[in-house]
Amino acid sequence: MRHFTRIADLDVTGVAAILDEALAWKKHPPGAHLAGKLLGMVFFNPSLRTRASFEAAMLRGGGNAIVLEVGSGVWKLEDRKGAVMDGDRPEHIREAIPVLGRYVDALAVRTFGALQDDAADAADPVMHVFRELAGVPVISMESAREHPCQGLADLLTVRENFGDTRKLPVTLIWAPHIKPLPKAVPHSFLLTAAAAGCEVRIAHPPGFELHPEVLAEARLYASQSGGSVAVTHQQQAALAGSCVVYAKAWGPATKNAPGGEAAARVAAHKDWLITGKTLAMAAKDAIFLHCLPVRRNLEVADEVLDGPQSRVIDEAENRFHVQRVLLHKLMNGAVC
Repeated sequence: MRHFTRIADLDVTGVAAILDEALAWKKHPPGAHLAGKLLGMVFFNPSLRTRASFEAAMLRGGGNAIVLEVGSGVWKLEDRKGAVMDGDRPEHIREAIPVLGRYVDALAVRTFGALQDDAADAADPVMHVFRELAGVPVISMESAREHPCQGLADLLTVRENFGDTRKLPVTLIWAPHIKPLPKAVPHSFLLTAAAAGCEVRIAHPPGFELHPEVLAEARLYASQSGGSVAVTHQQQAALAGSCVVYAKAWGPATKNAPGGEAAARVAAHKDWLITGKTLAMAAKDAIFLHCLPVRRNLEVADEVLDGPQSRVIDEAENRFHVQRVLLHKLMNGAVC
């Protein structure tokens, strides 16, 4: 496996293999499997769990990490192709990336979508340039299109609670927010759950569709794994009998829509707040997931986050477990 910036870098078989190894390593840690290895981490956007979990994986594995925050102690980086660089970005990623690649054994990158055009975000231009120019393995810490490490951590949590994920009913449900948010997290949960053979139900208000190419990719994985993908605008229909309730704000679907207009569309659906009543529509033994950070009592009520069905802390811990397996595969040339 040369890079890991999208679930397509693993496919259905690879997803299962990573989850199997992460479960095994969680019980029996591998020791200094990254001794002498150096990870370069490039953050275009803020982070808490992602930064901490990757640094912890490197350090506990005997390696080390260099953390670079673009625009904070590091030059602001231009990423637009053909840009006339007469603004406040004095260095282009086409020079920065290959230079960084000469210093480290792998590069990890975090870059969000611009939220102006779904098609442009789905094209994932910054991540593609890293893959092209790094000269070392590249791993995604979230991009404009996907957050694949989060998706794997989500499904590891599901595996721990239910064992076999084949035909397991899971619901990805839209939650309200104060502003439009990227679709990388819901995309990755959808793709990973479909690859794991789950029966995925997606519920959101009209106008908040996930990207059609991602939906098509998820349906392809479902056809290979024995799962399914269904979309509805009805919460109850999506939640009935579901074993996993995954809440996340995203969207709306945009194409050069003014920011104020998009924010107003998000604000129009405050009644989609995830409450105990919402969770009660699912199966009695359902678990609740959210990638964090979460805006309490705006996206999800306290009673859900602090309740016995919440697995959000386990889910966050599992970022560490899947990422150290991925780093091992990338840095030590292991075949996935």
